[in-house]
Amino acid sequence: MRIIRYVNEKSVPVLAALTKEGLIYPLPQKDFLELAQQAQDQNTTLLHFVESAIDALDPIPQPLEKLSLLVPIEAPEVWACGVTYERSRDARNFESADGKIGSTTFYDKVYDAERPEIFLKSTATRTVGPNDKVNLRNDSNWQIPEPELGLVINGQGEILGYTIGNDMSCRDIEGENPLYLPQAKIWRNSCSIGPAILLSEEVKDPYQFEITCRIYRENKKVVEGSANTRQLKRTFDELVSYLLKDNQIFDGTVLLTGTCIVPPNEFTLADGDRIEIEISDIGVLQNTVRLANTVVPNL
Repeated sequence: MRIIRYVNEKSVPVLAALTKEGLIYPLPQKDFLELAQQAQDQNTTLLHFVESAIDALDPIPQPLEKLSLLVPIEAPEVWACGVTYERSRDARNFESADGKIGSTTFYDKVYDAERPEIFLKSTATRTVGPNDKVNLRNDSNWQIPEPELGLVINGQGEILGYTIGNDMSCRDIEGENPLYLPQAKIWRNSCSIGPAILLSEEVKDPYQFEITCRIYRENKKVVEGSANTRQLKRTFDELVSYLLKDNQIFDGTVLLTGTCIVPPNEFTLADGDRIEIEISDIGVLQNTVRLANTVVPNL
């Protein structure tokens, strides 16, 4: 069972359940957090709560492809993990000024360290959903998407579901100096999540997700790569446990778990590119790329 949000014919956001058969059932709750809270209040699981709710409902006639999808959850914060895959470590070493062949860098150290790398990636106002535009920074010349599995968690760190995330990154800014990481990761529309939340109870083995990233330029596929969450260096419980250490985490927080798909080193995103990130059983997160508006609004 997946949970989505879409805009109906009256321009009203609707929460809905999406079954394995592709049937879509509008739900009365205003958002995913209300759905999770009501399931908890009734001392039942999210999956059982949703299955019981749709028994008395009729599906809508429109297929998923015809809906105007929104972010499945307006996450108050999106956090992200770095260097959780060997491929990510190697890419960070390449772009780093210290990344000389045969040398040991801080990326090697964090890959092998007990403590993982975790950083604040985005907030609700900086995060976009399916088919929205993600921005390129104006002060970077080497930018890529980072396709990642996202964990939707509550304030206690319980994994409620899985979604897809795009952690847009500036390789040149991060490679110049690791202290520039916030600028390499956080700007307007630098993160997207969606198109759905796959309820955790539906997932027998979260280390078997197939992840694929495709990038199109002028309708021609210029990049494609695949990976599997079994390649992760760390467990999801381990990553969540470090996020919670002496930290206040809000219900509906999304934790991106790192990337194992990195475009060729000579590649950088361009205005007008289209990014597709597909994760098995969750769906396809699609976004187009645009150059960020340089006009700063009056404060």
